[in-house]
Amino acid sequence: MIPLPPGPAAPPPAPVSARSAPPSAAERLRAYRLFLFVAGIILVLDQATKAWIYSRFPFPTYGHPGHLSVIDGFFNIVHVGNTGAAWSLFTGRSPLLALLALITLLVIFLYRHRLGLRQLPVQVAFGLLCGGIVGNLIDRIVHGHVIDFIDLHFGSYIYPTFNVADSGICMGVACYLIYSLRHPEPPQS
Repeated sequence: MIPLPPGPAAPPPAPVSARSAPPSAAERLRAYRLFLFVAGIILVLDQATKAWIYSRFPFPTYGHPGHLSVIDGFFNIVHVGNTGAAWSLFTGRSPLLALLALITLLVIFLYRHRLGLRQLPVQVAFGLLCGGIVGNLIDRIVHGHVIDFIDLHFGSYIYPTFNVADSGICMGVACYLIYSLRHPEPPQS
């Protein structure tokens, strides 16, 4: 066996002070600032509009006097409670839906890197989604139901009554689906 000449020596390990320190909490928060901003805006708008509805309109006003007709035959402001999900699915299951909301938020937090949450378009989508989830979760905890107030009619079709949080959730899901279809490659985190 022929001995091999010695190769270049491995560089000595970097001193502890030269190694990059893990990012601080402030740096981690800055990485998600657009997500937090959008979620905060949706949450504030949602809770402010619901507080106004709660303080100004009797409960329930759907089909009863006390609603506000904004555009006659098309757009009304009402005060109703939904113990279910969209289109009143799972009616009466508010505690279960609150638990599902908490689990969803936890999964989004745990998989934020795989979801590509550091990318700005994804932050907007998940900001809309999470702001809406938290808004409806607060209602379920405080009131035992979600306060819905936007009532739209399209001829004889009556669209299910909804709120700002519901709009944020729908827009967030739609934005993420569109982004995912346009950028099918795995996110770079």
